[in-house]
Amino acid sequence: MDADGRNIRIIEWDDLDKRKFYTFGILMTMSIRATVYPAALIRTRLQVQKGKSIYKGTFDALLKIVRAEGIPGLYRGFLANSFTLISGQFYVTTYELVRRHVSTYSSNNAVKSLVAGGSASLVAQTITVPIDVISQHLMIQGKGSGEMGRFRLPQKVQERGCFHLGGTRAIIVQIIKVDGLRGFYRGYIASLLTYIPNSAVWWPFYHFYAEQLSNHVPAHCPHLLLQAIAGPLAAATANVVTNPMDVVRTRLQVEGGLSILETVRSLLDEEGAWGFAKGLSARIISSIPTAIVIVVGYETLKKLSLRAELIDSRCW
Repeated sequence: MDADGRNIRIIEWDDLDKRKFYTFGILMTMSIRATVYPAALIRTRLQVQKGKSIYKGTFDALLKIVRAEGIPGLYRGFLANSFTLISGQFYVTTYELVRRHVSTYSSNNAVKSLVAGGSASLVAQTITVPIDVISQHLMIQGKGSGEMGRFRLPQKVQERGCFHLGGTRAIIVQIIKVDGLRGFYRGYIASLLTYIPNSAVWWPFYHFYAEQLSNHVPAHCPHLLLQAIAGPLAAATANVVTNPMDVVRTRLQVEGGLSILETVRSLLDEEGAWGFAKGLSARIISSIPTAIVIVVGYETLKKLSLRAELIDSRCW
């Protein structure tokens, strides 16, 4: 147990070799995004469709997409989405720096995590939203996806495949023609209302669950195992809290035209309160492996990035 009573030692910003941290971090982030992208695509299509007009649920969507578009269909928009690697690095940097700053005012781990998580999302979403707007329009293109969204790719672009950048250029041109540059920030406020609470909730619950688990298992139980269990629990908690606004955000970014309140009213009129739960199962299902990969990857990343003089001097 460390000095402030925690059973799980947290590696802080000052403990890291920043060059190793960023090099390993980019590789880890790209691997995670490639793993979870199909679930994100399925969630987006479920949230955008009217009722159950095309897909009955998560697994039905998976089967129909694979049958109609093949495995590459699950990766529509992936090249455009990969630019979120930039926002990912800004996220972790902001999180660690704000956490360090808050520690000068409070030693409470939940407070540090909440403030740092919310701040990190604010910075990251400012970079991510334009990329999300483009990639989500690409996600809903496909043979079996019907007429979702406002923009359609030309047939010759569709035939070039999911990994061709022609689709990205076509969507960018259409957004600029219809909405101007402001179109790339459609749903920005909804994104902040989704991801700031999500991040602010995830980190405190992650540390809370990890510490509670550590109090109920044998002392020799690996910390990484406890963290790998705590991550999915925290993700499920955050997903339930933020899914209603995530549905609103997705609709705003893909369909356009409505304000947040108008989108909420429209969803209530069309599908009732259950409409705000659309895509929740896909989020939770994807959050389990995602959270495990993120937690194990991030904690391992920090261990690999320890400053040389600290590697053997402390027990992590």
